[in-house]
Amino acid sequence: MANFEEILIEVQKNNRICPKPQKWQQLYEMLPNKKRKDVGWEPALPLILAAWYDTPALLKMLRLREHIEWAEAHGCLEQVSSFLYELPEDQWHHIGD
Repeated sequence: MANFEEILIEVQKNNRICPKPQKWQQLYEMLPNKKRKDVGWEPALPLILAAWYDTPALLKMLRLREHIEWAEAHGCLEQVSSFLYELPEDQWHHIGD
């Protein structure tokens, strides 16, 4: 199984930013123990739908990192890493897309 740092390297190769919206939502649904917090969620929702177009690449990358950290802290890093490693390249959003 890959560790946290190896997963971060994987998700950033080939100028990747984050999974495309539908796949990012699938990843988010894998995360356990999500909960309402104030007016949002913990962990924060993926930056999809209207946020997809208004959010800079760096913030998308940081949000994906937050989701990977959540997976690690809540015991599902192996499931999340398998999902990310198996994601076809055309299901990733890249710098320049």
